[in-house]
Amino acid sequence: MTDMQPDTDPFLEIGRKLFAGEADFIWAANSLKNLPPMSKVEIAFAGRSNVGKSSLVNALTGRNTLARTSHTPGRTQQLNFFNINDRFHLVDMPGYGFAAVEKQKVQAWTQLIHDYLRGRASLARVYVLIDARHGIKAVDETVLETLGTAAVSYQIVLTKADELKGDELDKRIADTVQKIEKRAAAFPEILATSSRSGLGIPELRAEVARLLSERGAG
Repeated sequence: MTDMQPDTDPFLEIGRKLFAGEADFIWAANSLKNLPPMSKVEIAFAGRSNVGKSSLVNALTGRNTLARTSHTPGRTQQLNFFNINDRFHLVDMPGYGFAAVEKQKVQAWTQLIHDYLRGRASLARVYVLIDARHGIKAVDETVLETLGTAAVSYQIVLTKADELKGDELDKRIADTVQKIEKRAAAFPEILATSSRSGLGIPELRAEVARLLSERGAG
């Protein structure tokens, strides 16, 4: 994070309890036609294939197998909905930008991602995952443009941050802040995380809990 919350932040404990509850897979959608009814606040996780999205979802919930992880990028090919503690729906989105699968499939996933981001009234925020080692790439910029056009609030989450040395991570955070500072839909604070070391996981849980509170869902 660019400005770490103090340990006295009450949302750290609220977030811990939020994600310590039940977490159940409830729905999968491969097109807009079969999305679930809008019943709870939805918080989506998006990112390039192999960015560590499923690992982060599992780390947040403290479960190793909630979201399917794979050494083969592009395995998540649909929008997967999880009911978290009966408080909100976490949406695990298809990884984008993976060129090794059929071009037609990539186009279909990309269209699904963009259509969902544009037209879902219950969507409160999208966490856009960026590999800390590489930073924001052109394919990420396209998704950020879609979010901006749709006026959907989003926040950048750097993954695999443990693989950078302290000064390298600080530089990556500063560079990311600079790249999003003119984007109105972007939440200004950058979250640095590692599913492996646990870095930033409590803070990300706290951000979700704070968001739910603001939306009247907490």
